[in-house]
Amino acid sequence: MTDGRTTGSARAFELLEPLVQAATVRVHAPPGGYENPRSHRTGPTWGSGFFIAPGWVLTCAHVVGEGGAAVRLTGREVGITFSAGSITGTVTGRVECVLPERLEERRPARHALWDLPDLALVRVLAPVSHACVWLTDRSRPRFDEVAYFGCTEDLGTPEITGRTTRLRGTAGNGAAIRLGDDDEIEPGMSGGPVVDLARGEVVGVLKARRQTGGGGLAVSVVQLRTLPMAARGQVGLYRRIMQAHDLHHYDQHLSDLDNRRTWTDVHGELPPEEGDPYAGRGRLTPGERTTLYGLLAELPPPGSSEVVRALVEEARGEEPDPLPPAPLSWRDGLGLLHDPPGGTGEAAAMLRYATDVSVAEYREPATPGADEELWDWVRATAERLWRPLRRELGERHERGLAERERRRRASAGRAAQGPARRSGGLPPGASVLLEVWAHGWEDVYDWRVSVLAGPAHAGRVTPVDSGVRATLAGLPEALRAPLAEGFRRCDTHEAAALLEVAVAPALFGLAVDEWVVVGGVPLGVQRPVVLRHPAGPNPAAASPAAASPAAASPGGAGPGGAREHPADREGTDASARWARVQAGPLQDERADCIRGRPRSPAAEWLTGLPDNTVPVHCRAADQEPTLGSLHAVRDAGYGVVVTRRPPPDPGASCAPFHRGLREELADAGRAEVLPVRLQNLRGRAYGADPDAYWAAGTGLVWEDPARPLPDEEPLQGDL
Repeated sequence: MTDGRTTGSARAFELLEPLVQAATVRVHAPPGGYENPRSHRTGPTWGSGFFIAPGWVLTCAHVVGEGGAAVRLTGREVGITFSAGSITGTVTGRVECVLPERLEERRPARHALWDLPDLALVRVLAPVSHACVWLTDRSRPRFDEVAYFGCTEDLGTPEITGRTTRLRGTAGNGAAIRLGDDDEIEPGMSGGPVVDLARGEVVGVLKARRQTGGGGLAVSVVQLRTLPMAARGQVGLYRRIMQAHDLHHYDQHLSDLDNRRTWTDVHGELPPEEGDPYAGRGRLTPGERTTLYGLLAELPPPGSSEVVRALVEEARGEEPDPLPPAPLSWRDGLGLLHDPPGGTGEAAAMLRYATDVSVAEYREPATPGADEELWDWVRATAERLWRPLRRELGERHERGLAERERRRRASAGRAAQGPARRSGGLPPGASVLLEVWAHGWEDVYDWRVSVLAGPAHAGRVTPVDSGVRATLAGLPEALRAPLAEGFRRCDTHEAAALLEVAVAPALFGLAVDEWVVVGGVPLGVQRPVVLRHPAGPNPAAASPAAASPAAASPGGAGPGGAREHPADREGTDASARWARVQAGPLQDERADCIRGRPRSPAAEWLTGLPDNTVPVHCRAADQEPTLGSLHAVRDAGYGVVVTRRPPPDPGASCAPFHRGLREELADAGRAEVLPVRLQNLRGRAYGADPDAYWAAGTGLVWEDPARPLPDEEPLQGDL
């Protein structure tokens, strides 16, 4: 141990070292692989890794990229050497996924620092018996003493060794952890685990060492939540691996086939933390915690991240930490319940949460009796706690059962009488909001990504991330990670969440639907994408539309000059237009052209059109007459408007676009299905369907009054 370590951390290292070493592996070329064909020798060490679930090794992407810069990472085979007791074995593994995904497209130069989170998941291709580490469930690490492990060759032979240091802070918006310079990190240790000595859990993956001395960086294991989301109706890789992780430790805890120490055993032997306010009855015992994780893993996963956050808020008594990454599993919810406010006790908060999970709606039916087994465990565990909590949990469970039965009956009634929301419409849950503002008169932009809670909690906004002074060309890269985090929070197993893009009309030509965030597929193909007018002051104060009579129509300036959306007030023409166009049938009208020639629509003409009209624009949104027309149709109360980014050829006719759109609107019948139908159209055009080529660049302005936007603009950068 390094000088200066406390007696408690020295004892913790002594207890944890055998468990971590048993799960840590050496990563190298596969036997008979790239560097040594027809040979069973393993070759030089590329780095380290560690088993996180049966058959799954976590390491760094740059480790599996060693020795083959031109080779695609995903699908590549690597060698894994591990120890099982006194036996050392070598197996072949296949890289199943790397993070971030763009590493497959843009590989760093040799000896350059790879982009965060720089992680790789390797599936072992042969069934082997091995140990697994215990992963933290906390979103943030504690800045305390840790141990790190990896492969070294101090004595000329590869071996797994451990050293200690202290966490010094975070980097990369929490994706990386800074390690102190108490000891040296050797190159072969990259990809090895970093262990919190006080709690006995792996919190990071060694990534890099400082070139000027000791210390370095590790990647937070919580970044595993950024694994690509599964297709609709499937369980994602992250949830499957964490389920296998928790069931492995649960089975180890219950087994009496051998007397080797488990992680749960060692957790019970770790020295107590000084000044712990929840010591004793305030926390679950290690055995109780392992059992709870196992019982939660036997349930189907939650339908979305927002389901987990809502239950955590109920159990914790306050909104959980909104910072990324989003909680995706029932286990992640427990990680948000540590150290609850008000001194109510961590154990009490976790038992409340487990009670609510036992009566929650799952993404598919649970195994018969699994939810009842969880409740039976909660009730038995509460016996050692105070009587008021036991009574509260019982009442909570009864209310939950009654509410679940009410939901099931309502669902059965809707199935018999027809769905409450007609098929083909938008999902009713949370959506992702992207706001972009021009930064004064400069050609740079501020942005913000948030989660809108949806019509059930209209107006509730949870921030995800924001930034300033980005160029239009730089926006896709700047927004890649924040948008991906927003989608993780809002997507459900049934549907991809809506993306709402709130920008000034001059930016309606921003090609957000063509951006690629995850999965290599454009956003507009993956999910519905709609445009919104920004909340707040009228951005068109100096535009021709602002000076026209249309500016005095419903939806004019509100108190203090703030613009109120026309459909926000009952009884106005705008609210009637919204309701009428949603029901259909739809009637299209060219707003900015007549037979291909530009025109500016008169305010009287716009206000006199039928309520089921959808104004259509085919010209560039940042140029007149289209810019003025977009403001005018908004002021006239239209909440559903079609726009288009013109094709590169200025001489191309807009007739195919108008003809194809008219057929699409007639076939749709009603506006409520247009966001999803436009997504399908983009998918057809992306798939090179010649019948859908006219839809390229089509945008939909969608001013849903049930989804109000936040009023304030973000703070701009320093002057």
